[in-house]
Amino acid sequence: MKLTCITIIALLLGTGGMAANAATSEVLPVAVFDFESKDEGMRDLGPKVAALINANLSADPKLVTVERAELEKVLGEQELGLSGTVRPESAAKVGQLTGAKVLVTGRVFKADKELIIVCKVIGTETSRVYAEMVKGTASTPLTDLAAELARKIVATVDQKGDTLVAKVEDREERAARIKKALPDKALPTVSVKIAERHFGRPVIDPAAETELGLILKQCGFTLVAQGSDKAADVEITGEAFSALGLQKGNLISCKARVELKALKKNGDVLAVDRQTSVAVDIAEQTAAKTALQHATAELAERIIPQIIK
Repeated sequence: MKLTCITIIALLLGTGGMAANAATSEVLPVAVFDFESKDEGMRDLGPKVAALINANLSADPKLVTVERAELEKVLGEQELGLSGTVRPESAAKVGQLTGAKVLVTGRVFKADKELIIVCKVIGTETSRVYAEMVKGTASTPLTDLAAELARKIVATVDQKGDTLVAKVEDREERAARIKKALPDKALPTVSVKIAERHFGRPVIDPAAETELGLILKQCGFTLVAQGSDKAADVEITGEAFSALGLQKGNLISCKARVELKALKKNGDVLAVDRQTSVAVDIAEQTAAKTALQHATAELAERIIPQIIK
């Protein structure tokens, strides 16, 4: 089963001119994989169905599609490949690498004289799975079946979105949970330096560095400023990149990737990690910074416990 495309949407944050609040404006990044079609004489239907479903989803003004080449590169680098059935247990990995929060996969087959298309709608954060199905005869246009299934997918995502996607936490909630999980002992001093670039241009006020610093402070860590005479017990360094995705109407999507490394004074590596995220806003820079903030927040939850082991 090959990955044809990924539909990027994002969490509309209700800031900087967003009209609706988070409860009503939430939309989700969706990846549509080629459908399986193993029956004799039907092997070419799977990719066609996926392409048609993607076209129908893309027609919705809330959805933005991303080129296949980018996805092939991201998934290929991780040796996940672009074939094989997408299972709930592997969905989280795909979501982490691509930014997708919902995956759509399925199968096309014949039963007696009926042509049947079934699909699974999988939440990458919750592993929740919902199934949808359409059926017709051999004479039913494939475009009609794909359009009907796309409508059902949109309805499922709209109605079940709160179970497909993990609850969105603010920084204070995340920091409180991280702090609660830390051992009851003295915390090391920490310095943070994350170089940030957007479209190849350096950024003066890096969002990733700011976000990680805020979370560390809220967790009770003492931050050591860059250039200070005092050496930090732990040094967190890294790089952050953001780039323009696509624009649809007045909405602009940006994708970001943050890579972090935590080192002790003696040079021992405590943690190495990376995270990709996508965000949408009416302003490009805001979308880019939001994507960087989301990626950094995810990394903070994994990195911080490791720096005090």
